[in-house]
Amino acid sequence: MIAQIYKKFVIDFPKITLFLIAAILFSSLYYSKNFNLDASSDALILEGDEDLKYLREVNERYGSKDFLVLTYSPVTSFEEKETILNLQLLKSKIEKLSWVDNVITIIDVPLLKSTDEKLMERLKNYKTLSHPEIDRKRGFEEILNSPIYKDYVISEDGKTSAIVVYLKKDERLNEYLKIKNRFYNQSLDGNLTKSEKINYKKFLIEYEEYKNLYNTRNHQNINEIRDVINKYGQNAKIHLGGIPMIADDMMTYIKNDIIVFGVGVFIFIVITLWIVFKNIKWVVMPLLGCMTSVMIMIGLLGMVGWKVTVISSNFIALMLILNMAMNIHVTVRFLQLKKEFSNLSNNEAVLETSKKMFLPILYTVLTTICAFLSLIFSGIKPIIDFGWMMTMGLTVSLIVTFLLLPSLLNLFSSDNDISVKDTEKSKITENLGSFAKKSKLVIFSCTSLVIILSIIGISKLEVENSFINYFDKETEIYKGMKKIDDELGGTTPLNIIIKFPVKNEQKNDDEFSEWEEENDDKDSKEKYWFTRDKMDKIIKVHDYLDGLPEIGKVLSFASILRVAEDLNKKELQSLEIAVLYSKIPDKIKKEIVSPYISVEEDEARVSVRIKDSLKDLRRNDLINKINLELNTKLELKKEEYKLTGVLILFNNLLQSLFKSQILTLGIVMLGISAMFFVLFRNKILAILGVVPNFLAAFFILGIIGLMEIPLDMMTITIAAITIGIAVDNSIHYIYRFKEEFKKINDYEQTLDKCHSTVGIAILNTSITIIFGFSILIFSNFIPTIYFGVFTGIAMLLALISVLTLLPKLILIFKPFGIER
Repeated sequence: MIAQIYKKFVIDFPKITLFLIAAILFSSLYYSKNFNLDASSDALILEGDEDLKYLREVNERYGSKDFLVLTYSPVTSFEEKETILNLQLLKSKIEKLSWVDNVITIIDVPLLKSTDEKLMERLKNYKTLSHPEIDRKRGFEEILNSPIYKDYVISEDGKTSAIVVYLKKDERLNEYLKIKNRFYNQSLDGNLTKSEKINYKKFLIEYEEYKNLYNTRNHQNINEIRDVINKYGQNAKIHLGGIPMIADDMMTYIKNDIIVFGVGVFIFIVITLWIVFKNIKWVVMPLLGCMTSVMIMIGLLGMVGWKVTVISSNFIALMLILNMAMNIHVTVRFLQLKKEFSNLSNNEAVLETSKKMFLPILYTVLTTICAFLSLIFSGIKPIIDFGWMMTMGLTVSLIVTFLLLPSLLNLFSSDNDISVKDTEKSKITENLGSFAKKSKLVIFSCTSLVIILSIIGISKLEVENSFINYFDKETEIYKGMKKIDDELGGTTPLNIIIKFPVKNEQKNDDEFSEWEEENDDKDSKEKYWFTRDKMDKIIKVHDYLDGLPEIGKVLSFASILRVAEDLNKKELQSLEIAVLYSKIPDKIKKEIVSPYISVEEDEARVSVRIKDSLKDLRRNDLINKINLELNTKLELKKEEYKLTGVLILFNNLLQSLFKSQILTLGIVMLGISAMFFVLFRNKILAILGVVPNFLAAFFILGIIGLMEIPLDMMTITIAAITIGIAVDNSIHYIYRFKEEFKKINDYEQTLDKCHSTVGIAILNTSITIIFGFSILIFSNFIPTIYFGVFTGIAMLLALISVLTLLPKLILIFKPFGIER
C-alpha cells in the first residue's frame, strides 16, 4: 500500500512531490525568523539540580546583582593624581550608561586609617583616594593591606585594579524566573493541573520572547561599554569580564560557528561531489537535498521555539554531513543500477534504487538516532537538547532524501549524462580488500593492540575541567578571566553558609542589659545577635579557607571585624560589635556587611573565589575536603554548614559526565546490537557488525585518556555519536554483502565485489564525514574543536575497521552459510 502511494507520487508524479516540498520549504523560511540562540547559564546546568535551587535562595537572601568586571592596569601608579583623574573620568562615563546601577572602583574604597579622627567620625565622614586632602600614598598602602580589598579591588603588586560595574536589576526578568521556577518545581512534583499546564506552555513562549529581548539589550550594553573602554582606556590596559559579557561573546561564537561550519562543510561537500561524479548535475541534486533538509529543520526550530546552544551549534554541519552520506549512497546505487541494467528506464531505475536503499538507510538513520537519543539520559540540558535536535534533524533528512532526491533523479537524469566513474574500481578499497583477505595476523595483532591501549586510556579518563580552558587564549573571555584569576583573587565563586543554632541565652546576658534599656526602639534581635562565640566561629572558617592553596580571595564578616579590631587596637566583644554594626553607615553596610550576615536567618556567609586556572585543581576533591574538614578539623556539626555556588553547580555537571558517558554508551551499544539482530536476524552477524565500530569508539576514548584531555560536555558525546554514525557503514556493507553473496555464493569474490561497489560509497561518505568534522577546528570554543578532531579520527578508524576487520571476520565466521 505504502509502496504504491510512494510510486504514484514520487515516481509517477514527481512534480507534485517537488511542489509540496517547495511549499514546506517556503513555510520553513518564514518560521526561520524565529530561529534563536541561547548562551545563558540555563544552558550549563543539570536538570532539577537541588544545589541550584538552594543557590537561588542564598542569592535572594544575601542580595545578588549582575555585574561586569573591568581589570584596570594604568601606565602610572595609583598614587599619581593623573591616574586618579583618568579613573574618575572612566567611571563617570560608565555611570552615565542608562543600564548601569553603580560603579565601584579603588577610588570608592572608604579609607579609615588614613586620617587621625575618632573611629565613629571616620565611619560617618569617611574619605576615599580621590579626596583632595587625603594622603594618597598612605591611603593606597591601606587599601593594599586591607583584609577586605586586597586581591579584590587591587592586585597584590598594586598594578591592577578591578572596576565592578553593577547592572540595574531587570525586575520583569526576575519575576519571570520566579514564575518559571515555580512552574518547573510543580511539574516535577506532578502537581500541575490541565489548565496550569496550558498556562505553563503559554508562559514559556512569553518568557522566551522576553529573554530574546533581554539578550538583544545585553548585546547593545556590551558594545556600549566596549566603546567607552576604547575611548577612555588609552592610559591603561583594560580587560572586560563578567557573566553578561561571557554570555554575549558566546552568542557571537555560536553565530560564527554556525556560519563557519555550515559554509565550510558546504564548500567541502561541493568539492567532494565534484571529485566523485565530475558532473555538475550530480553535484547540484544531492546539494539541493542537503540544503532543503537544513532549511526545513531551521524552520522547525523557529516554529517550536527551540534555541541553539554552544553545544548544538554544529547541528547544521552535522546535518549536512549525514544527509550528504545518505545522498551519496542513493546516487551511487542509482548509477550502478543504470550501468548494470542498461535496459532499465529512468522511472524503473529510480524505483529500484529506492527499494534497495530504503531499508539500509532507514536502519542507518535509526542507529544514528539511537546514538543521539542516548544523550537525553545525560541529565545535562544542552546535551539533552542536542540529542533531541539531531533526532529531529535526522528524521527530516531521511524523509527529504527519499522524496526530493528520487523526484530530481526522475526529472533531470538521462542516459547521456550519467557518469559511471564511481562504479569503477578504487585503488584504496581494492588494496584494503586484498589486505583483509591476506593479513589475518596483522589485522588481529593491530586489533589486540587497539584494545589494550583503549583499556589503558579509558582507565585514565577524568572529568576535571576548567571553564576558562573552554576558550582560546586569544579570546577576550580567556584574557579577562585569566587576569582576574591570577591577580584579583580568582574567578569561580563558592559560598560557605554557616548556620547558627537558635538560642535564647542572649536575653539574659548582662553585657546587653544596660544597652537594651537605653535602646528599646532598636530591633531586639540585632542587639544580642553579635556574640563573640559567633564571630570566633566565622573567623575560624574564614582562616581555614584562606589557608587552602586553591582558594583566592576570602570575604566574610571576619574581614570587616579585623578592620575594626585593627582600628580599635584590641579584640571587640559582643556589645562593641553590636554597637559597631548599628553605627556603620547604611551605604557601607549594604556593600560590605549585608552580603555576609543574615540576622533574620541566623546565618553567616563566607564568600570565596577559586583560582580556576590552576593546573592541578581538582574541584571534587576540594569540595569533599572542605566538607570533611569543616566537620573534623573545625568541629562544626554537618547541619551547621552548607556549600553552595557556581563551583558546586559546575562540579555537579562535571561529575555527571562520567556517569553520563557510561549510561549513553551502554544504551547505544544495546540499542544498536538489537537493531542489527532485527535487521539481519542473525546473532553472529549482529555481533560482527558492531565490533569494528565499538572498537573505534573505545579507542578514541582511550586516546583522549592517554592524552590526559578531560571529558567535557562535547567529548562525552563522541563515543556514542561515533558508534551511531560509523555503524552506518557496517549496515551498508553487510546488507550489500548479503545481497551479492546470494548471487555469487563465494565469500572472497563477494568481498571483492562489495569493496568495488558499496566500499567506494563508504569511502566517499567517510571522507566527507571526516573532513566535514575537521571544519570544527575553526571554533573559538575548545570543546567543539576537540569534538571535531576526535570524531573525525574515530570515523577514520571506523572506516579502516569496516573495510578490513569486518570482512576478515565475515570470512572467518561465514555468517551467510556455507559456500556451494
